[in-house]
Amino acid sequence: MNKIEFNSLGIIYSPFKELEGMPIQPIGAKGIKGEIHLNKDLIEGLKDLEEFSHLTLVYYLHEVKSHSLRVKPFLDNTHHGIFATRSPKRPNPIGISVVELNSIKDNIIHISNVDILNGTPVLDIKPYVPQLYEETCKDLKIGWFEEKHKDAKNKKSDNRFLES
Repeated sequence: MNKIEFNSLGIIYSPFKELEGMPIQPIGAKGIKGEIHLNKDLIEGLKDLEEFSHLTLVYYLHEVKSHSLRVKPFLDNTHHGIFATRSPKRPNPIGISVVELNSIKDNIIHISNVDILNGTPVLDIKPYVPQLYEETCKDLKIGWFEEKHKDAKNKKSDNRFLES
């Protein structure tokens, strides 16, 4: 693989100090508040962001130390290929979550529905605009998630992806 370097735009703060026991998806984190402390030299990039209700966050899964190409995800007891899951144990440990934007004050972005570990480096922030996908996502198939996605609301993380 070719090496690519990214710089953190800031840090995501949440009530989750450790992975075990935190929600596995945003649906299980409804109402949980957090903050993004953006690097101060990037404040100008926040212009007009407050006009949006939700954000897509791209972040570095900094506690994941290795990857697996086949994993047993939180929502299933069967092994699946890593790219057919939302498991954090990826070749490139990058996470994506959609969160609600509550407010912005200076370089601090107040968010809710946070399913992200405290101290996580944020790589990118984008406005969430579902209308951009309406025409291209009409006949969605969600594979093995079809029978499992409803369980995400109450499922909590354990330490299965921390082990090497």
